[in-house]
Amino acid sequence: MRELVTIQVGTFANYVGSHFWNFQDELLGLTEVPDGDPIFKNSPLEMDVLYRAGETQQGIPTYCPRLISINFQGSLGSLSLSGSLYDDISSSDPTDILTWTGNVSRCMAEPHKKNLFLQSLSAEEHEILDVSEDDSGEVMSSSQRQVQDKGRIECLETDVKFWTDFSKVQYHPRSLYELHSSWMDIQKFDDYGIGRDVLSGGLQLEEMNERLRFFIEECDHIQGIQFVVDDSGGFSSVAAEVLENIEDEYTNTPVLLYAVRDPGAYTYATNQKSSIGRSLHDAVSFSRLSSFCNLMIPVGLPSLRSGLSPLLHVDDKKPFHSSAVYAASIHSISIPFRMEIPGPAANSTCTSGAMDVGEIVHTLAGQSRQNMVTVLDVAMPPPSLTDEHNQGSILRNLHPLTPEIRKDDDDLLAVESLVVHGALYSGDHRATVSQVKDSIRVAYQTAPAKPMFSRLSVALCPLPIPLPFPSIFGRNVGRHGELVFNSVQGAPSRGSLEIESIPMAARLRSSTAIMPFVEKRLGDLRKHGIARGAPGAELLRTWGFGRDEVQDMGEHLSKLLMGFDPHSQTTSDSD
Repeated sequence: MRELVTIQVGTFANYVGSHFWNFQDELLGLTEVPDGDPIFKNSPLEMDVLYRAGETQQGIPTYCPRLISINFQGSLGSLSLSGSLYDDISSSDPTDILTWTGNVSRCMAEPHKKNLFLQSLSAEEHEILDVSEDDSGEVMSSSQRQVQDKGRIECLETDVKFWTDFSKVQYHPRSLYELHSSWMDIQKFDDYGIGRDVLSGGLQLEEMNERLRFFIEECDHIQGIQFVVDDSGGFSSVAAEVLENIEDEYTNTPVLLYAVRDPGAYTYATNQKSSIGRSLHDAVSFSRLSSFCNLMIPVGLPSLRSGLSPLLHVDDKKPFHSSAVYAASIHSISIPFRMEIPGPAANSTCTSGAMDVGEIVHTLAGQSRQNMVTVLDVAMPPPSLTDEHNQGSILRNLHPLTPEIRKDDDDLLAVESLVVHGALYSGDHRATVSQVKDSIRVAYQTAPAKPMFSRLSVALCPLPIPLPFPSIFGRNVGRHGELVFNSVQGAPSRGSLEIESIPMAARLRSSTAIMPFVEKRLGDLRKHGIARGAPGAELLRTWGFGRDEVQDMGEHLSKLLMGFDPHSQTTSDSD
């Protein structure tokens, strides 16, 4: 077994993670549907790569994500800190401290109420109410069930306050961790230094490391760590501390890092001071995070409504929407890590191109150019292979999810890893693995700019659309993700009631397209933090960084840029 451990740090990272695990839960559920789609029932994806088997104290078998989720205190909404499978972990009562003789005041907040979606899940799990029956005990008709499901979806579209509000997954009690002395005020938890202050005592970091040790030590053969961090504020420094520990304790375990950002994090600075602070945060965050991982993927556009495919109608103001797109892309990238590896003489008809985290790191960061910062592109959904409406090939429909990149990139030394799963041949008819491989090969041959090396992974299993998925698909997207062109203009967006699954294509590429992203952070660090009389030098000192440390960060970013052109001359940051 080649296990993965997943770590999610920060509010938006947990929004992304909630959708990601809903996809996995849906895959698990579809394998058990008696008359379900054979493409899901016979899926060759190994779910044990992401999940762990166990049992409760009562001996009831469990199957939970191999996950550590880190967030604010009070960020779990109606979900218990111990998850939903186990009895609540009792916390100590401060009134029981015998050495204190003074007065004690107790402040208690009202528990958050479950929304309609969570209430229905609870009813199903505890069998309090059979949701397949009405009050008379008769089986619900299809139309009655649709009305009930519509109510669940509408409540999510209008009333998601926590990432747990749309999670249908059961968590292990060691998975959920809330930072002590933190608060649910994102506006005040917005820079690198605040996150360091929260961890200044050292005990919380050790608690998180103990949880990580628990999940890693029970693995037979861990292939890597899938790390998702909301890097727009103080959680970036929390993640850096966790990553530094991983580098020290698990030297040979590769880390695949997604630095995700909500469109709402792109706010205009109100004055020069806040603008300098934001620029320095982004530079320091990027430098530190990229120092402690093997492959880094910045993810997060300022707008998904205007910067992505016209097939998607994303409300940028709703993290519930944007996080679903990013989660779907991460799910696609992880497909090769879970493919069953056929024997020497076997020829799988369901998958092709299996690889582990170490192999994708070597493919993208270990070739002729040593670049470990990559671009993520997605087609959601891509057109069919025999597209009749001139929408172009899958390659031409990939849209970047990485911000601040060079759009017209013709890098001859580029390296790519492309994943296509659930592709359609024509209409809603699924393509075979060989048809996908032939189509992609032709597309690369006819492309105006070709990468130096490309690797393709193909799976037949599409992306399932679970009930708690936002209504973000345009009317041109059909029930199985096929593109239709007879839709009614002005009709509302479609979601899980109308769409069962979609094909997906996601690509990681190592190319000069990422250079503007790195150059901006290096330039800001030099201008605001390193140059003589830099206006942000004092701010960096309040964050706990001395001049030598800041110069080391500049040298690290310079080396990242030199990876694109080893013969270039980069001005020393100490000049």
